[in-house]
Amino acid sequence: MAQVRITQVRSTIKRPKTQKLAIQSLGLGKINRSIVLDYNPSIAGVIRKVEHLVTIEHLA
Repeated sequence: MAQVRITQVRSTIKRPKTQKLAIQSLGLGKINRSIVLDYNPSIAGVIRKVEHLVTIEHLA
């Protein structure tokens, strides 16, 4: 299955609670922290909610 590397690049300070919870559910929380996850529809939905706070890199 395809994987993605998600890196948080912006802070969650002054963000709505739903965006803060989405960042936590991805396993992030600090700037420049990265995580590799399998790309599926549920992860895609969470990424879409916080795409302005993270960068996404598709892995082979």
